[in-house]
Amino acid sequence: MSVSTPGVYVHLPWCAHRCHYCSFNVLVERSPPQAAYTQALLQQWAGIREHFPAPSTLYFGGGTPSLHPVEHIAALIKAVAPTGEVTLEANPGSTSIEKLAAWRDAGVTRLSLGLQTFSERHTRFLHRQHSAVQALELLHAVTHAGFESWSADLIFNLPGQTLEELDQDITHILASGAPHVSLYGLTAHPGTHLGKAVDAGRVRLPPDDDWAQAYGHILQRLQDAGLSRYEVSNFARSGQRGQHNQAYWRAHAYAGLGAGAHGCLPDGTRTLGLADPTAFIATPLQYASWETPNAEQRALDLLLSTLRHVDGVPLARLHDLGFTLNKRAILPHLKLGTLRERKGCISLFGKGWLIADGLTRACVRALQSSPP
Repeated sequence: MSVSTPGVYVHLPWCAHRCHYCSFNVLVERSPPQAAYTQALLQQWAGIREHFPAPSTLYFGGGTPSLHPVEHIAALIKAVAPTGEVTLEANPGSTSIEKLAAWRDAGVTRLSLGLQTFSERHTRFLHRQHSAVQALELLHAVTHAGFESWSADLIFNLPGQTLEELDQDITHILASGAPHVSLYGLTAHPGTHLGKAVDAGRVRLPPDDDWAQAYGHILQRLQDAGLSRYEVSNFARSGQRGQHNQAYWRAHAYAGLGAGAHGCLPDGTRTLGLADPTAFIATPLQYASWETPNAEQRALDLLLSTLRHVDGVPLARLHDLGFTLNKRAILPHLKLGTLRERKGCISLFGKGWLIADGLTRACVRALQSSPP
């Protein structure tokens, strides 16, 4: 299946609890209007599907999609009718053996597990709604649930986290035979509970040197176990890359359905759904924004998304938009081996993965119009 064919992202915004580090568009409601929301999603899809006649992938994100009724998930899968991968994000504490079987029967082929850590004290620090034991139970259950693929989320860079604790988290994931791992360094996003605690000095995140040491340790263990890095934060065994998210990192089109969901039409038009679920339910065909970026904005989008992927920035696509990268400006990074040029692409390489943000800024500065 080609990742160049469009995908569909569905945002299911409700959670039982907001984690302290979360910066996503999520809401906590005891009895969310899930049926009405699903109907609004179906209406929105009917209104935009002409732009996406043959979607290849479908991704349910959130929020906590594993809280959404299985019959609604099934209805959305049937309506979108993707030709390939169907991924659903699932959290410990909101998943059961029965749900796993029902999702599989409904057409879900891949799960993304919000495990984060198997340490009880770090689970409490993150204000996760489940216990470390429940995370282990979900990990073990999924290995026998019959899905084509699945991914485990792991958070590191936690305050006070020892290398031994991190190593234990990795050991649990590797022992399960996980085909895919998504790796996240804890970040204090502005406006989140964690961000406010860091700003007030109540919480201190580990220094950059500790971050780099932890990242390097995880990288080595994952690679030794046969998981290769194909994006800054994502690692997979052969044939197990996440096809839907890979389309983002290759700057391909995708439909964004639901409250606050971003989308990108095949002609480059960007869409943004109404953030408030109540407003979205009332007017599912209305968008917060619907804009066609100019060539420079599209070139910048292409650069920012594709540099994260192991294949890198496709210079031919950049040229088609009327832009290129000033080789003289990025020559020091090419000489150092943190960037490399291969097969018509500029990509991160070696230690460049550790300084991806800085190299991205360097490439943005090097973006220039192509000579006539």
